[in-house]
Amino acid sequence: MMIPFHFKTSLHLTLLTGRRARDLAELLEHLRSVPGSAVFYHTHRFLAQHQYLSPEPPNDFAYWVSNVLQEDRLGEQLAALDVVAFSSIRALREAIMSRIEAQLSSGKNLRVAPEGEEFHFREAVTFVLPTPHMARDLREFADCVEQIGFGSLSHHVFEASLRLDRGRNDFSQWLAETLGERGVADAIARLDPYTYTLDGLRREIVRLVRARVGAAA
Repeated sequence: MMIPFHFKTSLHLTLLTGRRARDLAELLEHLRSVPGSAVFYHTHRFLAQHQYLSPEPPNDFAYWVSNVLQEDRLGEQLAALDVVAFSSIRALREAIMSRIEAQLSSGKNLRVAPEGEEFHFREAVTFVLPTPHMARDLREFADCVEQIGFGSLSHHVFEASLRLDRGRNDFSQWLAETLGERGVADAIARLDPYTYTLDGLRREIVRLVRARVGAAA
């Protein structure tokens, strides 16, 4: 029995964790224990706030290290992290920590953030909600992707593959496993979503699916 794709969306409530860092050692200490939702927030919040602009922006860790601690080399290393290459928040967290650990092992004196410019850890509490959109085939799927909001697109592409530890976006998973459309599923999975605006990403997904519909007609 074919299982239709039910589109969902996410709403996020940002909370302070009560954790703050004044230097790299404290930043590393907190990174070891903050929830994954905090790591996700500080590496992805730009998407929600600047959805019409082209990435790739530096993540919050890179920005603070470069602009507050003025550790330019480490800041560049953190900004250069290819977030799309990581299949889980755990792996992304470890990559950030390893770069900070390498900097600390150099033995350089720790620079301390000026008062009022400490790094404050935040996390996003996510509420997943249903939408009225549902697809049973490729044509309906393309129609729905054209209509859904950016919150729904972000939920199924970014959060599903990274924050939810699935390793693949929801669209590709459904197209491959339910419809057997592995070609278009792989094409969508190969997209680097961080190099598109959300509107550009939507248009590219729709283009790939409609091209497959046309080829199958």
